[in-house]
Amino acid sequence: MSVTLDKPVPDFSAQATSGQEINLATLAGTQLVIYFYPKDNTPGCTTQGQDFRDMHADFVAAHTLILGVSKDSLRTHENFKSKQSFPFELISDSDESLCRLFDVIKLKQMYGKEYEGIERSTFLIDKQGVLRREWRKVKVKGHVAEVLQAAQELNG
Repeated sequence: MSVTLDKPVPDFSAQATSGQEINLATLAGTQLVIYFYPKDNTPGCTTQGQDFRDMHADFVAAHTLILGVSKDSLRTHENFKSKQSFPFELISDSDESLCRLFDVIKLKQMYGKEYEGIERSTFLIDKQGVLRREWRKVKVKGHVAEVLQAAQELNG
């Protein structure tokens, strides 16, 4: 089962930085951006995280919580978050359960070899837990500003 636009997102529980356990059910009443990225400390993922960091105050003003997700360990996430001063939590999805729920594990190629990895994707969930927007195969440049605009419109 995976998420569908304009349908409630199934409840999930996941371990995040700062010793937090994230439960979708406990975030009811909060608008949420969940962005999936391939790997901590890589150029595109770092830039994307920095864009979310740099616009964080605008997301807060739009009453929108940001969560980043990759398969990296919590230890790697803590280092990445600290090094980049991210004001939001990162979820460790080492068992790929969240990645599978949001259908972001895709067959990729590098150096002629095929492997499964995270396709850079972002999801906007409204205060009732309903998936309202999704961006797949994300290109980093300009993406966060587009997500912010959608969050502002949805909250407005």
